Amino acid sequence: MLNIPSQSFPAPSSQQRVSPSGQSGRNKVALKPGHSLMDWIRFAKSGKDLTGLRGRLIEVTQDELQKHNKRDDCWTCIRGMVYNVTPYMDYHPGGEEELMKAAGKDGTDLFDQVHRWVNYESMLKECLVGRMATKAATPGKAIIPPPSLTGLAPPAPGPPPPTKDSRPRYDWFQTDATVHLVVYAKRKIPSSGCVTVDLKAGILRMEVLLGKLSYMMHLCLADEVEENISVHTAFSVGKIQLTIDKQTKGKWASLGQPLEFHNTFLCKKDRGLFYRDCTLVSKTEVNHNTHVFRLQFPRGTVMHVPVGKHVYLKALIEGTEIVRPYTPVDQNLVAVSPSSSHESDLHLMIKVYPDGVFSPYLNSLQIGENISISGPDGTFSLRHLRDVTHLYLLAAGTGFTPMARLISLALREIDTISRTKLLFFNKREEDILWRCQLDDLAANEERFQVEYVLSEPPGSWTGRKGRVDETVLSEFLIRPDGSRCYVCVCGPSAFTEQTTGLLKQLGFSEEECHAFQG
Repeated sequence: MLNIPSQSFPAPSSQQRVSPSGQSGRNKVALKPGHSLMDWIRFAKSGKDLTGLRGRLIEVTQDELQKHNKRDDCWTCIRGMVYNVTPYMDYHPGGEEELMKAAGKDGTDLFDQVHRWVNYESMLKECLVGRMATKAATPGKAIIPPPSLTGLAPPAPGPPPPTKDSRPRYDWFQTDATVHLVVYAKRKIPSSGCVTVDLKAGILRMEVLLGKLSYMMHLCLADEVEENISVHTAFSVGKIQLTIDKQTKGKWASLGQPLEFHNTFLCKKDRGLFYRDCTLVSKTEVNHNTHVFRLQFPRGTVMHVPVGKHVYLKALIEGTEIVRPYTPVDQNLVAVSPSSSHESDLHLMIKVYPDGVFSPYLNSLQIGENISISGPDGTFSLRHLRDVTHLYLLAAGTGFTPMARLISLALREIDTISRTKLLFFNKREEDILWRCQLDDLAANEERFQVEYVLSEPPGSWTGRKGRVDETVLSEFLIRPDGSRCYVCVCGPSAFTEQTTGLLKQLGFSEEECHAFQG
């Protein structure tokens, strides 16, 4: 997907990896045979002593942590908990160099740069040494009970809160049969979606994404309600109205009791991620190894993922909680979904890797089974497309997924964009995703153009051949006089890093580029 800083402790390779900034990212390294994520999970559960402390948990001073800063003796701290990551060194997809950046010190910031969402407690629980001492303590002092689920340091503070006058506010009114909750965002809100509502067992959780900040409503409602919600949004004036049906007619004395984060406006990362169980309702083949998985939200959930954002899927695989980010697509490239598909269903185009961990698990799900899905996340903002005249999309493989909705948005909703061009890199012709739809769109929409590049083309191929380089980009990225260009990049990490470097050489500024980390 997009944005690429240096990172630490990521889970091994998967498609559509996400990072939170627009910087260039690290390379993955080739892992030795037998050192995949699944191999790590099995090794961690083998019963071996991975901490060197024979099962003890200790309180660690700063001086003690700093002593363990070598390749063969590497401790690090994440949110107040200390782990011996020496055994994980050969399993780390970023290589030991990345892991050693946090050797003998607090690695929380490095971890949070990209993979705050990874459940490191589950992945590294057998490597837990103990808790950082909050004051001077005797090295090696045993602590009971185990602190794996408590005592975590609070997240790093985000930007200062907005002024009181700029904060959203809410109001509510009722009839005998319904309750209406109205949020005034005090700013325009994107038409591509920014509201997520979950209502279950009388608990209402509503989140409104507004740039880097998030406004939350979180209540235990005053009485029982039906779990069918209607959401009406006035985008231009920033007004959102929820309507909920009461189970029993009558007037409420209050809306309900406030819960954690109710009526607060905070940095999104301070919220954490909220998951709900969604049901797999269909799986449609796209090509020989890629499917569109259609997932239905539970009753009481309304969620529209904004263009350029992603969600996280979470599953317990062989006793370890694994999380992966995926970017939704629409059911078709630019078409209204047929009546057989509920308009709020989530469609995920996912390549199944036979030697992967998460995608084979997802592919093994039967229709009707559930998987946990988070709310929207990501840093892409539509404001970058204001006044853009030429939108260039550079995608490799499943890096096409965030581009699909961008194409539809540019053609249907942004009149200032006179040309949208996709340069799509693949190995073989049969790997090209939604090729027929892309070709049909290019034939019928003069504002859209697509070119394919194959690294392993057949003899009959007449299109572009090879890999991304300065020549192919300079020929593709034309800057007409008076134009304002914007370039989006998504693909495997090596592709994204190389491409963003080439864009810089070609004179594109950071403000003109957005890189979804692949």
